[in-house]
Amino acid sequence: MATGDGRDQTRTVLDQAAHENFPVAPFFLPRAWRADLMAAYGFARLVDDIGDGDLAPGGGDAVLLGLDRAQYDDRPALLDALEADLRRVFSDRAPGPKHPLMRRLGPTVRRCELTPEPFLGLIEANRQDQRISRYATYDDLAAYCELSANPVGRLVLGITGTSSPERIRRSDAVCTALQIVEHIQDVAEDLGRDRVYLPAEDLKRFGVTEADLAAPSGGASVRALIAFEAERARELLNEGTPLVGSVHGRLKLLLAGFVAGGRAALQAVAAAEHDVLPGPPKPTKLSLLREVAATLRREG
Repeated sequence: MATGDGRDQTRTVLDQAAHENFPVAPFFLPRAWRADLMAAYGFARLVDDIGDGDLAPGGGDAVLLGLDRAQYDDRPALLDALEADLRRVFSDRAPGPKHPLMRRLGPTVRRCELTPEPFLGLIEANRQDQRISRYATYDDLAAYCELSANPVGRLVLGITGTSSPERIRRSDAVCTALQIVEHIQDVAEDLGRDRVYLPAEDLKRFGVTEADLAAPSGGASVRALIAFEAERARELLNEGTPLVGSVHGRLKLLLAGFVAGGRAALQAVAAAEHDVLPGPPKPTKLSLLREVAATLRREG
């Protein structure tokens, strides 16, 4: 039974890759990169699903992580069990990792000589989500993005063998920007989860209350706040965009896609006149392709 559950849980997680805002492992990348990126994605998706309470029903993941099926909704226990399984990935001692997604991650970790820190950062970000639902300042939010978003870019650089201090700095700027864009798009959904990722100091500056964020559509003050956060994200994207020009070949196209995804999403927010409360403004495929081309022209 556990083997069947393992296949089902792995497929459920990996199938979500096709529905992400930004490409996870597009077809044009070398097969080895795609496999390694999907292995890292499987981990990131699993930890986010645990943190958000979005695991597949039935408690299969809890069992696979060595917990009782009844603990399927005990998020702190699941995150602790996931960290223990991650430690097994990086250990030479038996037994190996329990969850099939973690077993899939092992060869990638060894082949790419990855370190535990980015993975541990993603786990800690989801632990933080269990304790903290509001951020007082932008600096507090940026520190959260350091855990929740920046490890993803660092893993991409590690998997593709292109890490350097300067590239990591640029990557961090892009990843933090993409996280802020997602927060802008998902204000209503996040509030439904009793989370507000817009810094309290910014709400106060623009005279916005949480009741305003719960409205069906945004008034002038809410739209001004969203425009302010969008410009902050745009500046971060600009800071990180030289990362695209620092690499070559198919990796350049992948990174241009990340940057372009953020820019196209910001265009969609602007086209909605910064009213994100009725639902997340989404870019069209055409606008995304145009931004990819523009990014490549600028950074080529």
